[in-house]
Amino acid sequence: MKFAVIGGTGLIGSQVVRDLNAAGHQAVPHALSTGVDVISGRGLDEAVAGADVVVNLTNSPTFDEASPAFFRTSMDNLLAAARKGGVRHVVILSIVGADQVPELDYYRAKVLQEDILAAGPIPYSIVRATQFMEFMDAVLTWTADDGTVRLPATPIQPIAAKDVAAAVAEVAAGPPLNGIRNIGGPEVFALDELGRITLAHKGDRRTVVTDPTAGMFAAVKGDVLTDQNARLAPTRYADWLS
Repeated sequence: MKFAVIGGTGLIGSQVVRDLNAAGHQAVPHALSTGVDVISGRGLDEAVAGADVVVNLTNSPTFDEASPAFFRTSMDNLLAAARKGGVRHVVILSIVGADQVPELDYYRAKVLQEDILAAGPIPYSIVRATQFMEFMDAVLTWTADDGTVRLPATPIQPIAAKDVAAAVAEVAAGPPLNGIRNIGGPEVFALDELGRITLAHKGDRRTVVTDPTAGMFAAVKGDVLTDQNARLAPTRYADWLS
């Protein structure tokens, strides 16, 4: 099968391309660096022409109120190009629990992206993943100073990027779900606990202070970012850290 992977040079996209090609398919990465712009539409028709499946892994450059406009424009352009090119399956990556956190602009934007895809003319699949292990370093910088890191006790089910990519590649190579598949890591942690584990592994002597008002995840109520009924990935956090 032939795959056009839009956003195919990023953290997940590059691994999806690798996994699909290793399985004997033809997967081609496309991104701004290769001349494909999902906002202006430049290069999109050429990128998806002749592809059986389009995997869209592009992401908004910001997490704020500008993100819905990014996903609306990019999806409209992508679906128009895919329809013109005869694409038979479109896949996107979203977030477990995105529809449960309307307080966050970015999560609302991801739900908008899902809705545009589901209402479109092409069979589709949505893969929703829990939070990436690779994002913990960034999370630890959001509310940090020299001596402390403030984090809420939000339940998190971290998943390794390589496991996300494998799941996306598997769905992309299969028949369209015309629905959602949730994937998650094998363990659930409170975010403040995960911060302490991460800092200890790095030999970082800063103290994690539990603060229910700190950072983006303070807006999350309950355990909506976890799903014990999801397809669980194999990589545990301690193994990923090591």
